[in-house]
Amino acid sequence: MKYRPFGKLGWDVSALGFGAMRLPVIEKDQSKIDESEAIRMIRHAIDQGVNYVDTAWPYHGGNSEPLVAKALQDGYREKVKIATKMPSWMIQKAEDFDHYLNLQQERLQTDCIEFYMAHGLNKTRWPALKEMGLLEWAEKAKADGRIEFFSFSFHDDYDAFKDIIDGYDKWDFCQVQYNYVDTDFQAGRRGVKYAAERDVAVIVMEPLRGGQITKEPAEPIAKLWAEAPKPRKLADWALQWVWNQPEVAMALSGMTTMQHVEENLVSAENSAVGILSDDELDLIDKVAEKFIELNPIQCTECNYCIPCPNDVSIPQIMRYYNEGFVFADHGISRWRYRQIPEENQALNCDKCGECEEVCPQELPVSDWMEKAHGWLGPKPK
Repeated sequence: MKYRPFGKLGWDVSALGFGAMRLPVIEKDQSKIDESEAIRMIRHAIDQGVNYVDTAWPYHGGNSEPLVAKALQDGYREKVKIATKMPSWMIQKAEDFDHYLNLQQERLQTDCIEFYMAHGLNKTRWPALKEMGLLEWAEKAKADGRIEFFSFSFHDDYDAFKDIIDGYDKWDFCQVQYNYVDTDFQAGRRGVKYAAERDVAVIVMEPLRGGQITKEPAEPIAKLWAEAPKPRKLADWALQWVWNQPEVAMALSGMTTMQHVEENLVSAENSAVGILSDDELDLIDKVAEKFIELNPIQCTECNYCIPCPNDVSIPQIMRYYNEGFVFADHGISRWRYRQIPEENQALNCDKCGECEEVCPQELPVSDWMEKAHGWLGPKPK
């Protein structure tokens, strides 16, 4: 395993971090983690040198944190640092800071959570939490040893990111969405550089864009990859692009199968700053431009929009819609959509807007549901 400096903290982190957001599940139910397989995957990654495991309050219907605790039994806790996130949207009063931290310590079976984040800070949550005393509370939690380092994960635009970074001079690190497609989206490349210049360690989430940029691509993208001077797997291209940049401390990957773990470990072992040639970087830029051109919905399948109050399978529907344009042919996407039970199809969307309030990508989800059903749904008789 390769290791990289973690900002100003004087600690080296594994190039690859294990994200416990997309663990294997039973019967496609995201709340039912396949515990034995998930534990096997996490422990194998740690055995190969991964020293950072990331989870959060809502992942897998609230079951990710307890699963991580189980995986870190039998001596594995001492080999890693745990990262988790305060459910920022559930904080209504100052007392809630302690309430949720205490519950998360219980879930994770640990007295100290090394890396603790305010989850999904944006231009709305940041001033509200700050007004409730978030920063003063975090300093007390660090002083009494309940957390070691404090920061935030982020989903908003660059200006909001800059305001948050500038709003507190003791941020230890930050976590941002970043991949070769999203260089100008949310914090983007400018945000990564801005944080690093201020010695704030940068953790990259969604380096594979929720797995989208690892799928068998459409012909225009496949033709571009065929021009590569050195063949690589699609996931390796995406990860190496992130690790190529000195500002990045770690790439955090949510892995669903042992094959994902094995392949990502190999990529991490072969990673280095500046490993990609200028020709390879130019090729990646061309692929990104084509991907954006072809992909109509910029959804990363983070699953924040589910459960939907009307039981609409939002991320699944968006994936099938996108795949019809970018990866497979339209017929396969339509067939897959029609296998979704009718009560979970997009026609049940009543445009309540709950999904749009929590969508990190700020997508007009309701409009896309209407378009998706019109394109994927059964043709009128």
